[in-house]
Amino acid sequence: MVSLLLDSTQLDVHMNATEHALSFRKRNISIARSQITRVQLTDDAWTWLRGVPEPATVIPSAFAIGTWKFVGGKDFALIRRRRPSVVIELEGHPEFQRVIVTTRHGFDLVRELAE
Repeated sequence: MVSLLLDSTQLDVHMNATEHALSFRKRNISIARSQITRVQLTDDAWTWLRGVPEPATVIPSAFAIGTWKFVGGKDFALIRRRRPSVVIELEGHPEFQRVIVTTRHGFDLVRELAE
């Protein structure tokens, strides 16, 4: 399962080997705190997907892992089933406009980012 590591300057999205393979990414995702414009909790992350998966691995209602391309850019998703997730909107990130991640720690992440 993905790990979210937050410190005073950045948020790191660490994936295990399987998640790296399914997302077709070799590296983890690093986000400067200054690039985070909004964080929102959701019970259904599937409704936040926009565009087409490219490259990504998707089994509907089971998991969606990878990059979604849309007219305005790209999002990264790591969604598992219909579990609580967090939607992180970004501005100025070199790769993504949004990161959507299923996590049990969404409430804690929102609280920490608000400080």
